[in-house]
Amino acid sequence: MARIIAVTNQKGGVGKTTTCVNLAASLAAMKRRVLLIDLDPQGNATTGSGLIKEELETSVFDVLVGTHGVKDVMKPVMEETANPGQYWVLPANGDLTGAEVALLDLPSKETRLRAGLYEVDNDFDFILLDCPPALNMLTVNALAASQGVLIPVQCEYYALEGLTALLQTIERIAHALNPSLEIEGILRTMYDPRPSLTHDVSGQLQKHFGSKVYDTVIPRNIRLAEAPSYGLPVLHYEKDSRGAIAYLALAGEFIRKCSA
Repeated sequence: MARIIAVTNQKGGVGKTTTCVNLAASLAAMKRRVLLIDLDPQGNATTGSGLIKEELETSVFDVLVGTHGVKDVMKPVMEETANPGQYWVLPANGDLTGAEVALLDLPSKETRLRAGLYEVDNDFDFILLDCPPALNMLTVNALAASQGVLIPVQCEYYALEGLTALLQTIERIAHALNPSLEIEGILRTMYDPRPSLTHDVSGQLQKHFGSKVYDTVIPRNIRLAEAPSYGLPVLHYEKDSRGAIAYLALAGEFIRKCSA
């Protein structure tokens, strides 16, 4: 059975989509079968994986409303090359902006994604869900479908304040819809070790979350910022960059934690 992980933070700009795309590619490079689900109407995980949103005939929206199954919609990434790190994407496009309204009148609107994933549960080792930076019906569906939540966090002043609100949301979802939901890990992103604030916030995260904080940190790295414009994970854009090495290290730590 797949381990289903929602990658989310209600605060935007923390490297959530970057983490989804690059963790998916890094896990796949380690011979794990990975499905990345883009639940953000902006579709950045879709384009960052090399798919063209405007050319999609179906998307994750069709899975949520029940007109298509996951296997009908998901697309392979990098299948035309011998490059390691192939994974699958359940893509998003502009149709997803209407999901909130479309789901209102549907039965079990909070668990539509969970129901849709049953058909591929044995086809993948990991399913990563890229959530929008808001608590809406898409995020609720992601949390209701997941066993764990991976939270990217910048070590900055407002990080802990936003994290408190997210933890309260996770508790509510666990209580109402998904008792097995737990924090998978806290990932420090855009990490710059020079400011003292970085160390202060990092220390507070480790104090409150202990072993849930990944040892791996994701540095600020120009190659990570450039790779999406080429529709590539950084591992396929510049495999020797600091960003690529960091996400490979994260994938290794991620696998070890999931196996523990």
